[in-house]
Amino acid sequence: MISNKGLAHKLYQNLGKLFYAVAAIDNNVRDEELDRLRDVVKNEWLKSNLIQDDLKANIEDSIINTFKWLHDDNEYNAEICYNSFIAFKNKHEALFTKDLNTIILETTRAITASFSGVNKSELIIMARLSLELNK
Repeated sequence: MISNKGLAHKLYQNLGKLFYAVAAIDNNVRDEELDRLRDVVKNEWLKSNLIQDDLKANIEDSIINTFKWLHDDNEYNAEICYNSFIAFKNKHEALFTKDLNTIILETTRAITASFSGVNKSELIIMARLSLELNK
C-alpha cells in the first residue's frame, strides 16, 4: 500500500504517461480511450486497496490530467512517455507489487479495447509492458 503523498502523486503522473503511451502508440488518441480510462480509474483504481484512502483524492485528477495534458500538448510521443514510465518503475521497484501490476495491465487492456479492438502497435507495447512488470 502506498502511503507517501509525494511518491503517490509521482506514481499517478507516471501512470498517466503510461496510459497515454498505450493510447497514442498508434498515433491516434480517441475520445473513447480517454472515456474508458476515466471509467477504469473511477471504478477500479479508486475502489482498490492499493493506495491509502487519504491519498486517493488526487488519483483521478493526476492520472486523467496528465493523460489529457500530454494529448492536448501534442509534443510527446508514445515511446518517450512509455520510457519515462519504465524509468520511474525501475527507480521505485518496491511500489510495483503483483496487485498494482495487475491493475495496470487491466487498465491498458481496457484502453486498447475501447475502440475497434487492439491493433498491432498496441499489442506490442502491451507485451513489452507485461514483460517489464513481470520481471
